[in-house]
Amino acid sequence: MTISEFSIPFKYRTWRSSPIKWVAGHALYHWPVFLLALLGAIGNAALASIPAIEFGRVFNNLTSGAPSTELFLRSASFIGITQLLRGLSQFIRNFGFEVTAQVIERDVREEFYITLLGKSMTFHSLQSIGDLMARATNDIREVNFIFSPGINMVFGSLNFLFIPLTIGATIHPALLTTPILFIITYFLSIWHFLRILKPVTTEVRSSFGKMNSRLAEDIDGIETVKAAAQEENEIALFRTNTQAYRDATIKQGDIEARFLPLFLLALAVGFGLLHALILARQGQIDFGSVVTYFSALTMLHFPTNTSIRSYSMISSGLAGAQRLLNVMNSENNLDENTDGHVGQIQGKVEFRKVSFAYEEGKLALEDLSFSVEPGKTVAIVGQTGSGKTSLIRLINRTYDPTLGQVLIDDIDLLDWKLDSLRSQISIIEQDIFLFSKTVAENIAFGKPDATLEEIESAARKAQADGFINELEDGYNTVIGERGATLSGGQRQRLALARAFLTDPRILILDDSTSAIDSQTEDEIQRAIKTASTGRTTFIITHRLSQIRWADLIIVMRKGCISAVGKHEDLMKTSQAYQAIFGEV
Repeated sequence: MTISEFSIPFKYRTWRSSPIKWVAGHALYHWPVFLLALLGAIGNAALASIPAIEFGRVFNNLTSGAPSTELFLRSASFIGITQLLRGLSQFIRNFGFEVTAQVIERDVREEFYITLLGKSMTFHSLQSIGDLMARATNDIREVNFIFSPGINMVFGSLNFLFIPLTIGATIHPALLTTPILFIITYFLSIWHFLRILKPVTTEVRSSFGKMNSRLAEDIDGIETVKAAAQEENEIALFRTNTQAYRDATIKQGDIEARFLPLFLLALAVGFGLLHALILARQGQIDFGSVVTYFSALTMLHFPTNTSIRSYSMISSGLAGAQRLLNVMNSENNLDENTDGHVGQIQGKVEFRKVSFAYEEGKLALEDLSFSVEPGKTVAIVGQTGSGKTSLIRLINRTYDPTLGQVLIDDIDLLDWKLDSLRSQISIIEQDIFLFSKTVAENIAFGKPDATLEEIESAARKAQADGFINELEDGYNTVIGERGATLSGGQRQRLALARAFLTDPRILILDDSTSAIDSQTEDEIQRAIKTASTGRTTFIITHRLSQIRWADLIIVMRKGCISAVGKHEDLMKTSQAYQAIFGEV
């Protein structure tokens, strides 16, 4: 299946075939600021050559035997004015590249986030949250560094390579020898430097992602770590990961320390000065030209010294960009079908010979066939691992069937427009996810424009209004991340309220009342029964009180449908059902 576009596409086209093309595509979109930065870099280098030329003239003037004060003052004024202009050019260069870097980081972050939201649950089920966070934060930041200080220093300094060429050519053709040899060996050494640096920067980014991934797992599973008294083992494992990151970083530093252009620079300055002095001794140039030429050669310090860090940043940024593209270009397995069917769901659900596998060759569901009429309530029961949750995840296309068809209102789910389909289906799962927002915002998550009256009405239906009003700020109380400040029953009632507010045509409850205490169970049952009236409802539960009033019961066993019927009939005919409720 081809990679699909998220229903909210990115605001401009980018090329994801390689890190360089992708980064360049972002830069081209912001070309006015980028061009301004390049012009500032060119102006800065051109104006930097003025003092070298004037130094030679001043030297000749001072050693002429009859120095001219007027020429000295004119040179000093000219240098002062041009260097003020150079300062302005340098500001434009730095400002332009910094703005470019920041807007590109913002756009890359937005594009990456949009792509993540457009991925299927199959994709997200296989990803490490910590590694994704490392990519979404640190790797994107590395892309910023490509432009500032990376390209800023590289492009700004590369212009300085041509100053000795230009000045040397105006003094004596023979003086082109040193700059030409230096430029050739410089670029060859940079090519070699980047070639050996690339795998190391990739290793640095990868080891950082691995370290961050384990850290996120430990924080998320801190209760499990402490309950099993595994703190020391996890610390040891984290120490191993940090050591791997440290070793990779040191390896990068070792390569940077052996940067060959620094040695080439020393040779170029020494040989160039010697060559100029020989020409002066032969009378082919004057000593003022020697001073000018030597001043021009010293400008090679800038591209040589800055290239150590700037090229490393570019290499690290491209390695980070490649890690981002690896996620963005991965197969999505989810066709949004933006041109698909849009309409009001009536509620008929049909499975036709459906099989599904999370991993190839391992079927979680096999050959399921059943039909549910609109407005009916279906209870799905079975032992742990029988495939109950996998079944209901096919209904809203969290996953797509490996074989067969799932239809709603006689239309294959693949033919529905995805957002139209999902907006009319609400799922309440065992593991309730709540955001670190107010109670009202959490209830209204599926309907952000809901009024407070609508929110309160939904909360009353879910039997949540009572405990909400007891909170310090009522509906404006900010709950902790994942609803950590609430009990399990309170979290589930907020999730029920969220479902009631969106008024779905199909309601799916995945053992969503398991944490509700017995005191409020009857009230919650009545609320669920009221909510299921007029809409198709699927309930995964082992509570007999919910199963009895279901219109249809589907018994799952090892990924297959073992039996279908009513409670009384199944108690007589289904051994699998009897094994679950035989003692009731």
